[in-house]
Amino acid sequence: MGLFGGKKTDVIEVAEAQRQREQQEIEQEFLRGITTLRDTIAPSSLEIQSAYFRLGTRYGRTLYVYGYPRQIYTGWLSSIINLDEVIDVSMFIYPVESQVVLNNLRKKVTQLEASMSINSEHGRVRDPALEAAIQDAEELRDQLQVGAERFFRYGLYITLYGDSLDEINFIQHKVETILGQQLVMSKVASSQQEQGLNSTVPQMTDQLQIRRNMNTGAISTSFPFTSADLTQEKGVLYGINMHNNGLVIFDRFSLENANMVVFAKSGAGKSFTVKLEALRTMMMGADVIIVDPENEYQRLADAVGGSYIRLSLNSQTRINPFDLPRVIDSEDADDALRANLVTLHGLLRLMLGGSQMAANGAIMPALAPSEEADLDQALIDTYARVGITSDPLTHNSVPPTINDLYDTLLHMGGSGPQLAQRLRKFTTGTFAGIFSQQSNIDINNAMVVFNIRDLEEELRPVAMYIVLSHIWNTTRSETKKRMLIVDEAWQLMKYDDSANFLFSLAKRARKYYLGLTTVTQDVEDFMSSKMGRAIVANSSMQLLLKQSSSAVDVLSDVFKLTEEEKKRLANFPVGQGLFFAGQNHVHLQVIASPTEQGLITTNPQQSRMMQQPLQNYADQQPDGATNY
Repeated sequence: MGLFGGKKTDVIEVAEAQRQREQQEIEQEFLRGITTLRDTIAPSSLEIQSAYFRLGTRYGRTLYVYGYPRQIYTGWLSSIINLDEVIDVSMFIYPVESQVVLNNLRKKVTQLEASMSINSEHGRVRDPALEAAIQDAEELRDQLQVGAERFFRYGLYITLYGDSLDEINFIQHKVETILGQQLVMSKVASSQQEQGLNSTVPQMTDQLQIRRNMNTGAISTSFPFTSADLTQEKGVLYGINMHNNGLVIFDRFSLENANMVVFAKSGAGKSFTVKLEALRTMMMGADVIIVDPENEYQRLADAVGGSYIRLSLNSQTRINPFDLPRVIDSEDADDALRANLVTLHGLLRLMLGGSQMAANGAIMPALAPSEEADLDQALIDTYARVGITSDPLTHNSVPPTINDLYDTLLHMGGSGPQLAQRLRKFTTGTFAGIFSQQSNIDINNAMVVFNIRDLEEELRPVAMYIVLSHIWNTTRSETKKRMLIVDEAWQLMKYDDSANFLFSLAKRARKYYLGLTTVTQDVEDFMSSKMGRAIVANSSMQLLLKQSSSAVDVLSDVFKLTEEEKKRLANFPVGQGLFFAGQNHVHLQVIASPTEQGLITTNPQQSRMMQQPLQNYADQQPDGATNY
């Protein structure tokens, strides 16, 4: 037993010695690694002066904040955080026991009230600062007592870096100006630059120890990360975030709906912005369909090999509003005819004059109830005459036209003949042909532009309605990623029926993977409409570019803008605006590359400069561009 016990002791001693050797080797390796790390990150030299320090070839200077105003707004520090300079900002927050603060406040209030009493006894003029101090102290006591507030000691230090002392002085003046505008007072840490440097490098040591008493509400205003960020891992580039110079990269199809509204006065850059987004969205694999009232999208369509469909009374383009969608979804197929009948009711009311306002302000419908009933029966009979009923199997038949509806109305009783006479200008009259024959267009292209500039003013709302209806039928026939742009949408909002149809598109687009972009410069008329506000409410994205003074108040009420945002909205330069996505919004600067600039600009001088490069670009595109 003794021999066995001796061997066991020797084994334990050997194991212990081996463990100690391994531990020493680990400690040596650790110390060697720390030394190497310090050697790697350390500057070549460190020189400390009373008002600055020098790290290698770089200069630095530490400031501390010592004074704050009585009231300060949330996010006051964001202008410093987002400053386009190399700076380090450190905040140190030390919680203080509430009971200690209550005891000190009780003594302070007693002193202040005693001072006020002495002043009153001696007949001195009231001191507003003394009264405000008592009021603040009493409010803080009440909030601390019920636990609504806590108390802290707060230190704020800022270290500036530059290549020379002149640059440091310039940056210091910029920082002190920004802080001074908010009545926040700062000083250079004279003869404490080493302590200031140690307090702002990331080692969590407060060697300056210059602190100010603050409660929870006051200290929360200094939260540094207040600038909104709308950068995602995928999406298209919308522009530069002017808050922090970051990129605004966003995928509109990632939101609850992919709809967007764009408001701007003429010349503010709304068409430029929309065309830029359309071009970039198409590059990401989505189809783009555009309703163009002013011939602004032809250059873009030609350059990317898109289809450019020109609608006018002299063109050979035909769109039949009686076309039925070839719906794949069985539920939608059963309802396709009924849905198209509802759409046709709105279209025909628009053709027959639209709703009008009476002298007393009431809305007068275009059709009387009896006329509405006769028109409904005539539409059903017109489809039935060509063999189309509610049975989806009959929907592949050749659809009727307005000429067929005219003939049905003319030979039926009631108000049919009168309605037929009112429709005559679209069948055999001035507006005959364009919407009274079978469709001969195909929008199976990555970009399709419908141009309605050459249509008469009276016919434009009708054309936009029919075009949107045709696009909607195509969208329902095949679900794929698409973006629909309706420029100058205020023309549709003038009439109840077309406004209702545009709203129904906005509400139902998400189901068919469609993103609707509504563009308008007539903000007051758009937002004064009930349907206009509903379209904005059903759009997850909004872009507000420069506005007229009269429109700013309207948009401020809808989007709950701050006073600063209201002021900026009327003074934005071209291409800048407020970009809303979901619950966040940022100040955006739209930026395009030189190639994109040439494709989408409407500036005549720039267009001439880019004409030859664009022609070369178009020559390289595959065949398939179509012009009507």
